Amino acid sequence: MVPVLAADGAAVELADTTLLAPTTFEVGPGERWCVTGGNGTGKTTLLRAFAGTRSLTAGSVSVRGEPVAMTDPRHRRLMASLVEPVPVARDMTLREQVALVAASWYGNSAAAAEGTGRVVERLGLSALGERFPHQVSSGQSQLFSLALTLVRPADVVLLDEPERHLDRHRVDLVAGLLAERAEAGTAFLVATHDPALVAACDGRVELG
Repeated sequence: MVPVLAADGAAVELADTTLLAPTTFEVGPGERWCVTGGNGTGKTTLLRAFAGTRSLTAGSVSVRGEPVAMTDPRHRRLMASLVEPVPVARDMTLREQVALVAASWYGNSAAAAEGTGRVVERLGLSALGERFPHQVSSGQSQLFSLALTLVRPADVVLLDEPERHLDRHRVDLVAGLLAERAEAGTAFLVATHDPALVAACDGRVELG
């Protein structure tokens, strides 16, 4: 079986600095893998390599057996990521923006409306749906960014510290939604420091 994600000696060197030491692993459909390690060991760099925003200086990464190519619409449909900040509109409510992302992938359909309602509810954002981005806390903003990422279809999702700014209860909400998506076949690669998220993963990439 072709893995959903694969790294084969993936490495990044910048001048005399190692941003990512050679790394090799494979992630199958529906698997949740965590990337762990101290600050500066290359967790975000590895995610960016899979997202297509960081070039490798050695080795390779692939998605479903093909090189990363964000200019290819097929590749963009395969992958969703929350590695860089998600652009938001100040003059649209949280629910409107999640619905817009859903509609951009599913069309103006029942599936888009259902997906919007489900992810907003599962992440505990129902009571905040009519607020604007500048009216929510940092933790609520993180949940909003996760909703924008998870409302769209994807075979693989990349997440960089999804627990950022979240209390234990909210981290558990996120973990529950990731588990549901994994059961439906979505693969996850998650850079995290959270012990509970690490414990729930099927595999682990330890950097550093």
